[in-house]
Amino acid sequence: AVPSMLGELDSVTFELNDSDFGTARRVVDAINLVHPGAAQALDGRRVQVRAPMDTSARVAFLGQIENLQVTPVAQTAKVIVNSRTGSVVMNQHVSLQNCAVAHGNLTVTVNNTAQVSQPPPFSGGQTVVTQAGQVDIAQEGGALFNVRGGTNLADVVKALNGLGAKPMDLVSILQAMKAAGALRAELEII
Repeated sequence: AVPSMLGELDSVTFELNDSDFGTARRVVDAINLVHPGAAQALDGRRVQVRAPMDTSARVAFLGQIENLQVTPVAQTAKVIVNSRTGSVVMNQHVSLQNCAVAHGNLTVTVNNTAQVSQPPPFSGGQTVVTQAGQVDIAQEGGALFNVRGGTNLADVVKALNGLGAKPMDLVSILQAMKAAGALRAELEII
């Protein structure tokens, strides 16, 4: 038989899988709702609960605590990218700020040409040199897509698919969005 400390202390400590102060607070609140004043959070991972000293009462008490429903706090927005395979996984909290995304070969050319404006003879006007600007946009197989801010995961995926982006393109696009400050999520590349 393995010795057990179940009945030797006046309290039991529960450990959460992940350290999260919000979830620890919710566990304490759920326990204290059923057993007022029995639970306290020691940190973001551990919750200490006063338990009955009698072993059979303690087992029933722990069984009741085990079955309490606690909804964890919402996780932070996160995007995981596997750069080797091109896999991209995002949770539901990912959003974007306003940004424009170019994909493929988009060329913007700006030309300035000097033009001479000469007044008619004897009009008393002066000859003036002006600049005429011309902007040419050439697009070969690419797309420029405007993404509005505050979008959720479904909108992000829809926008990136609308660009026709392949998995490795998605990696590059997400890195560029993060670098530009438009991706409102933690970006982790594995």
